[in-house]
Amino acid sequence: MIRYLGAAVMAALFTVSSPAVAPAQDVELRSFDGSVTLDGNLISYDGAYYRVETQFGPMTISAQGVSCAGPGCPDLTTFVAEARIAGAATVADGLIPALLEGFADIQGMTLTRGAGAADGPQVFTLSRRDGSPAARFHVTPSTTDQGFLALLNGETDIALALREPNSAERRAAMAQAPDDPPLERRVRVLALDALVPVVSHENPIDALSLPDLARLFSGDIVSWADLDGPDAPVALHMLAPGLGLAQGFSNRVLVPAETGLADSIVRHDSATALAAAVARDAYAVGIMPRSARGPARALALRGSCGFAQMATPDAVKAEDYPLTAPVYLYLAPHRLPQLVRRFLDFTRSESAERLVRSAGYVNQSLTRTPLALQGARLANAVTAAGDDVALADLQDMVDRLDGAERLSSTFRFGDGTADLDTQSRASVLRLVDAIDRGAFDGRRLMFVGFSDGVGSAAVNRRLALRRAETVRTAVRTAAGDAGAGRVEMTVDAFGEAMPMACDDTDWGRAVNRRVEVWLE
Repeated sequence: MIRYLGAAVMAALFTVSSPAVAPAQDVELRSFDGSVTLDGNLISYDGAYYRVETQFGPMTISAQGVSCAGPGCPDLTTFVAEARIAGAATVADGLIPALLEGFADIQGMTLTRGAGAADGPQVFTLSRRDGSPAARFHVTPSTTDQGFLALLNGETDIALALREPNSAERRAAMAQAPDDPPLERRVRVLALDALVPVVSHENPIDALSLPDLARLFSGDIVSWADLDGPDAPVALHMLAPGLGLAQGFSNRVLVPAETGLADSIVRHDSATALAAAVARDAYAVGIMPRSARGPARALALRGSCGFAQMATPDAVKAEDYPLTAPVYLYLAPHRLPQLVRRFLDFTRSESAERLVRSAGYVNQSLTRTPLALQGARLANAVTAAGDDVALADLQDMVDRLDGAERLSSTFRFGDGTADLDTQSRASVLRLVDAIDRGAFDGRRLMFVGFSDGVGSAAVNRRLALRRAETVRTAVRTAAGDAGAGRVEMTVDAFGEAMPMACDDTDWGRAVNRRVEVWLE
């Protein structure tokens, strides 16, 4: 029974939340002054909030405002936050333990790792100074496929993924919980990686194109002589099926080329084993994550129009490199325990960024590059700009950007749209965090739109300007009034004047459709 106390108090104590599946237990929650009482079945307790199934539907109640009575009440003094993490083994085995250790240190806690079953999760326990456990993280290294499956089946709270969900996974998530936020709204970018072609140091090849990779790994090219290399057979190496990066390669390189994988490919369960095998064979080529190159030599990716790009940290951050591969955290729709939410917040901190870099990944910290240090980009702009781009357009662009610094955050869009993709939405939050910290106080951020070269140059420039305005609006909205008062934000657009890739592939056109952020 609830006795009426007024809308303000009720709103402070009780908020409606989405239902979750959990054992029902009787509880009675009472405000400290005794004026409000709520009966129901306890769904969960996260260390800060009760979730209760009531006659009014599921509700979330702050533990600070009520006392709890009944057989379902948790022991607040011994509560242990629990979280299940499953998915990409390269992340679960390396990066997650490092981040948990850093988080424990920040919290003044200690981290211990349980032995775990041979085929079960590893258990990481965060303990308080008195030795009592505060949280347990159950981490199951597997594959991106299995991480998504566990998330959809309610068997994990956080899925580690090296790709975005496919259409079947999105449909399954929607069918399972149509009232919950879709998967694309329950995702964070933890770190950045990239797929790189690797060869032995004895191999004379220094760059490959995406069509070259498609022909190699489909078995169409069987000798290095077809790529102006030695007259020797090609040996192909990839990660095992089901791993997110291997799937990403197929989706982004083979599918556009309308081909499949060759039967002769040697598969490896780890990137370390793949790198070692390629390094030993002068005629081998492999595809593997940048974060674990090992003794093999990474090659640049080149385009038919002359672009060549290595997977440098700045190129990966800006998604200028063709095969950038973000590391995603996909979250279950239910509320996670408070300490687990703090851990997720920690993954966006500067301390976490240092750990990400130490683990071999590219972090998302903002870097600045003056125009004077971007000679290669300007040279590409001159040599690859379309017929509709006049010398005066290039001169105008250089004049407008002279003296400014390009930030590593770059925002990209679909063909003919102004919708931000997953990584771009994460970049909005990173940029707003920097504004909140005062990194740009008293200065001006320019959101500069660029386009691909398909269609009319005038139309492309207008679309690029609309995209720049979309990003500025998203940043202003996220930053709020306080952010708007700290930094000036303007928009500009140069259309197809500075391509970052060749326009003869879907990927190249997608890379060229972007909004850059420049700091004056």
